[in-house]
Amino acid sequence: MSHTLPLQLQSLMVLPESFYSRVRPEPLGEPYWVAQNHTLAAEMGLRPSEIFDNPDNLLYLSGSAKQYDPAPIATVYSGHQFGVYVRQLGDGRAMLIGDSVAADGKRWEWQLKGAGKTPYSRFADGRAVLRSSIREYLCSEAMHGLGIPTTRALALTGSNDAVYREQAETAAVVTRIAPSFIRFGHFEYMYHTGQHQNLPLLADYLIDQHFPACRDAENPYLALFHEVNRRTAELVAAWQSVGFCHGVLNTDNMSALGLTIDYGPFGFLDAYDRHHICNHSDTGGRYAYNEQPYVVHWNLMRFASCLLPMVSESELVAELERFPEMFQTAYLSRMRAKLGLQTIDKDDEELVGDMFASLQGRKVDFTLFFRYLSEVSNQHGEPLPERLTTLFDGPMEAFTAWIGCYRGRLRAENSDPAARAERMNAVNPLYVLRNYLLEQAIELAKNGDFREIERLHRCMQNPFVEQQEFADFAVLPPEWAGGICVSCSS
Repeated sequence: MSHTLPLQLQSLMVLPESFYSRVRPEPLGEPYWVAQNHTLAAEMGLRPSEIFDNPDNLLYLSGSAKQYDPAPIATVYSGHQFGVYVRQLGDGRAMLIGDSVAADGKRWEWQLKGAGKTPYSRFADGRAVLRSSIREYLCSEAMHGLGIPTTRALALTGSNDAVYREQAETAAVVTRIAPSFIRFGHFEYMYHTGQHQNLPLLADYLIDQHFPACRDAENPYLALFHEVNRRTAELVAAWQSVGFCHGVLNTDNMSALGLTIDYGPFGFLDAYDRHHICNHSDTGGRYAYNEQPYVVHWNLMRFASCLLPMVSESELVAELERFPEMFQTAYLSRMRAKLGLQTIDKDDEELVGDMFASLQGRKVDFTLFFRYLSEVSNQHGEPLPERLTTLFDGPMEAFTAWIGCYRGRLRAENSDPAARAERMNAVNPLYVLRNYLLEQAIELAKNGDFREIERLHRCMQNPFVEQQEFADFAVLPPEWAGGICVSCSS
């Protein structure tokens, strides 16, 4: 029996070989399935049984097959890491094994993460550990469940082979899926290494494959940047609206398609804190929750500079200046929905800002706050829901004042409480992939029990609908959750 994966390697082959190197995966010893994403397989037009019941596919997706046809490739890119330019990065532990086309014409690229060294691994081993691979597998799918653009995860394989990080851990490989894995850093590499003749080739590739409407513009490359700018503004607005912290927003971790990519030291806010830092390596707070829109704008400036051979500086600057408004428009739209508001008001920004100011320092759980807020009546003076008030640690005067303004706004809209609650619960998740839930699943998986991974995956596919079997995922995190430490090795 041979593998039954419908893979070709066509999409990136239109680019010169200076964009990539051909590589060969390094086999794992006795690989096994850790998780299988049957839902995604079906979305891709594949039969899950044909993918996951074939032992040769297990070998292929763990980097352990004897032969790979087509030969995998790893791409080269550079980037600004914590604000400092690094000339050569690239796919140091990821390789593209092919792409497939679904019946609807949608093309998917398949990438193995953790399948061994590439020319861009530098001094690393090219491996991924089970801990970090579980985090990526589950969070990419949880983000999809929230309706936020993201790479996806088709499969997770493991092996008892040792991989050394802070301590010895076991190896794993994630099969990542995306329409494209092109990053800001691919443009940065070609620009900063003086290969300017390759920049229009890469831009043309993106336009032809993913932004065809840009071809009809007066300057297709300016139109391309506008689309990347817009998608990225909407992406970070989506992150802020669910309390998601990426953790390492380097330019090489920024997708040209506006996807959430590279799940390392991420985290969803538990207690609201605008200054929350989810990556303990980020000692300066560069990528803190409240800084994300600003650093993403900064990253877009780095991307824009790479288009200077094709677009005038004045046009790029003008487009960059649109980012704050695009972000704020997308963000306020999401926040109105979260608050159940149906109209636009000139004071919306102040209403949202005052709400979060009333939460700051009160250790209010971000996710549960918005769920419980749906139970607040429109009428001034009526008691607040007890489970909402019990979220607060400390005085509530500022919040009480805000509730008065909020209720006034609801009455001005003639808001129906029942209909509003239904709208709010449709956009405010009850379940998010909290780090402590991941830690529990990881500890079980270390002992060969993968059931909690599957359970979390099923829950996060539909995070807005209350389900009794997942009641334990919809409670306040335990005290020990505050001590969870995640870093770039996560």
